Amino acid sequence: MEAILEAAAQVFERDGFAAGTTNRIAERAGVSIGSLYQYFPNKDAILVALARHHMAEGATMLLPIVSRLNEGEPWEEVLPGIVEAMVALHAVAPMLHRALFEESRLPGELREEMVALEDAMVDVSEQALIADPTIEVRDTRVVASVMVNAIEGLTHRLVLRPPPGVSIEAISTEITRMVRAYLLAAQQAGA
Repeated sequence: MEAILEAAAQVFERDGFAAGTTNRIAERAGVSIGSLYQYFPNKDAILVALARHHMAEGATMLLPIVSRLNEGEPWEEVLPGIVEAMVALHAVAPMLHRALFEESRLPGELREEMVALEDAMVDVSEQALIADPTIEVRDTRVVASVMVNAIEGLTHRLVLRPPPGVSIEAISTEITRMVRAYLLAAQQAGA
């Protein structure tokens, strides 16, 4: 099963979702098409497995960094690590991410899992905002939601389709700068 998923990731990265057929995936994995269908009934099932793997990988990368917020480290110190982890996760195989999240229709169940993961990130972020004595914002839920969505949205847009000549490091730096500026503005406005 792992060989099939790895092959599918390579095929989707190279050819995109539409052109990434089960025959190409089976050939790349070195298995018969019948063996592929023993594990996955169709290409969409492979897509779902890859998307779940990506989400788990992201959670694994982010958990140790985000846990620093729960341990009382200030947002200012933890934010760069969060952004760098998100950027690094998406920079590994940008064409695969485009195939998974832009070229295909993810089933509702998987979209619900993605929303739940995002909500969990907002929950942790909100608790960190509340706990950080250097931050004073009135509506911590809104501020946490904006920050999480800004990081995710900008990472997807800028890493999957980087501007010409712009490095991954520059993208991380600018996303971090933007979120810091937002948080400062939210504090000044009493948001």
